Amino acid sequence: MAVKRQRVSPSVQERVLGMRLATRVKLSAMMFLQYMMLPVWLNTVIPYIKTLPGGDSWVLWCGMIIGIGNLASPIFGMLADRMISAEKLLALSNLIYAVLMGLSCFVSDPALLFALLVACAILNLPGWALSASIAMGASSSSEFASVRVFGSLGWVASSVFSIVAIGYFGYAEFDTSRWIFAAAACTALVGAFVAYIQPATPPKALGSKISFVDAFGLRAFSLFKRSDFAIFVTLVVLSMVPFMWYMTYNTQYLQESGFKYLNLTQNLGTVGELGFMLLVPVLVKKFGYRWSMVIALCALAFRYICFGASVALDCHIFDFGGILIHGLIFGVIIVGAQMYVEDTAPAGLKNQAQGMIMTLMTSLGTFISVLLFDGILGYGKRADGTHDWFVAFAVAAVISIALAVCMSVTASSSKRVNSAS
Repeated sequence: MAVKRQRVSPSVQERVLGMRLATRVKLSAMMFLQYMMLPVWLNTVIPYIKTLPGGDSWVLWCGMIIGIGNLASPIFGMLADRMISAEKLLALSNLIYAVLMGLSCFVSDPALLFALLVACAILNLPGWALSASIAMGASSSSEFASVRVFGSLGWVASSVFSIVAIGYFGYAEFDTSRWIFAAAACTALVGAFVAYIQPATPPKALGSKISFVDAFGLRAFSLFKRSDFAIFVTLVVLSMVPFMWYMTYNTQYLQESGFKYLNLTQNLGTVGELGFMLLVPVLVKKFGYRWSMVIALCALAFRYICFGASVALDCHIFDFGGILIHGLIFGVIIVGAQMYVEDTAPAGLKNQAQGMIMTLMTSLGTFISVLLFDGILGYGKRADGTHDWFVAFAVAAVISIALAVCMSVTASSSKRVNSAS
């Protein structure tokens, strides 16, 4: 007698066998392009705007572009939670971003250019949270890291434009020219199409009443009622103060130090993400989120000790030590925070919670970082326009060490509480 074989639904099969190859390819391509379209111009926007008439007065504001752009993340999260599928919202945002990037090529007024770049940041940066929600919706937390690593690869690949322009066409000024915006526009056009074909990620709270609280993602702040969540997220946000120094000012430091390939040199650190990103779930599983953050903060302190040694000893080999450690720092702090939110937020708030954490980290953290370090660099500015970078590196290292100590204390306390219970 033949045994009737039980039919297993595709959804069950996918949970058992993991993501299908087609889904993995689409998610990986989305991550690649979403993170590629930003550093093409963001890494060198400060050196570029200084070439425009009156551009020097906009350097501080350009340092805040990431922070301003991510203020919109909770709004995008609310839309994805309650009104429109995340993949369609991401596609539309990328399309408009491409148009505005194209317009930026023809703008020479720094004030107008800054306005366009802020608009682009508002459209692009919430895509980090949206792409994370799309990927996590089609995979598990453990699989997410292997998809997110393609975002790091895309960030590194953004250097290809300057490599071709400088290395093959001899256009040495590419990294500080308007063509960085054209490169971003082309990348975003492809990114819009790829986002549109992603797995459907419908709103989980479709039809729910929309209020002012939802519009600004404030409902996600209810998670702060949990003391463990509040302490962990607060320390992560504060870690962005030394972290964002690197993202904002390092290309300026490299330019003053005589480096030729600004974008490529900066992106060498992202190369390390390709391996470190896969290490994140391993670290989290073995040490937990808090001790993993302690490791990242110690790496952050190591970075600025390397940079400080480079300045003090006039030996640029130390700069590469500070740059190449970037993958561990970024992987644990940024991706680790996203994984933590995914594991702790309720289903109806996941998109808003992802938007909230990215807003706090890259908006509030950036504002504090830029205001602090702009003051330090202004104090050490020389007559020829260059800066005394050593003090800034020393301050960043001290902050990183202090936060590592605080995080280790909370990690130890949490372990004692769990053991007692």
